[in-house]
Order: sequence, then structure tokens, then C-alpha cells
Amino acid sequence: MIEKIMQMFHIAESEGHGSVWIILFIGFLFGVIIAYSRLDKFEKMAGFLLFEDTLAIRMAMTTVALSSVGFYFLVANGYATFEAKPVLLGGLIVGAILFGIGLVILGKCPSAFFVSVSEGRVDAFVGVVGGMVGGAAFTYLYPYLKNFMGPDYGKIQITDFFPQYTLLVTLLFAFFLFGIAYILPTLDYNDPADEK
Repeated sequence: MIEKIMQMFHIAESEGHGSVWIILFIGFLFGVIIAYSRLDKFEKMAGFLLFEDTLAIRMAMTTVALSSVGFYFLVANGYATFEAKPVLLGGLIVGAILFGIGLVILGKCPSAFFVSVSEGRVDAFVGVVGGMVGGAAFTYLYPYLKNFMGPDYGKIQITDFFPQYTLLVTLLFAFFLFGIAYILPTLDYNDPADEK
């Protein structure tokens, strides 16, 4: 087991993703932000799903806006690379439904699971194990499932439609998300069970 984990770190480092310690530090920082904002708590996600708490959506939009601009400049300056995945419409629809079901049942996003596990939450641990088993099953069955995932529309990116204005499109996208995150009202869900 430990040998497999060390092999994973070696692969991450040898593929030019940077130092494993930097990767772990960024992951640790991400976990601290999630714990500080309480996004690993069931009531925050329940409030979001009931349209009574806007923290999750405001943080998600802010994160995507900042990341898209930062990532654009990292790629433009040769510090990062990426490869867009093909748009398989059937697979995206089924995947979105499964993701939504998991989100509702467990009350948190996958990124918050590990923060909850570190707090000793058994429900999150069950979610992590289920996600790993599901991921392994999908990886194993992918060659058989690919034919049922619908038509392949290719590797589509928004910037493909405006190849001369990639920076402008990225900045407009980020500004749009920032704008929505800013104008959304600040709602904080109070679980009725906690008030009893």
C-alpha cells in the first residue's frame, strides 16, 4: 500500500507537476479554506440545495473565476499544460445525475470529503470509499461503457470559437462569475434541528 502511494507521488513529480511538497501544501491550504468556511458541514450544502444558503455557490464561482485567470497565465507562460476531454453528452448527463444524487445523499462535494474524514466523520469516510470503488469500477468498465455514452462532440473549449481573443474571453468569463458571486445575496442557512 505504502509502495503504491510513493509510486503515485513519483509519477506526479516526474510528469512535471512540481514538487510533491508544494502539491501537498496547496492541498492542505485548500482543506483549511474548506474547513474555515464550513463547506464540509452538511447544513451548508443542505442550505445550498434548499436555496437558503449562498456560500457554496459564491465560493465556487469565485474559485473558478480566480483559477481560470491564473491558469490561463500559467499555460501561456509554459508553467502548466492541459488537455481538454472529449464531450460525450450521454456520459455527461449520467455523470451529472450521479454526482447530484451523491451530493444530496451525503451533503457535501467530493473536495470536502477529505476534510470531513480528517475530522472523524464516518459518513464522509463511507462517501470516500464509495467514490473510490465507483471510480475503480468505471475505469475498469470504461472500454465497454464508452459506446453507450452518446455521440462524441470532440474536445470543445469556449476559446475555440474566439481563437484571436482567448485572454479577453477568459477575463470576461471570470468577470461574469465574479459579478454573479457579488450580486447574490448573502444567505446563511440555520438548520431548524439546531434551534431545538
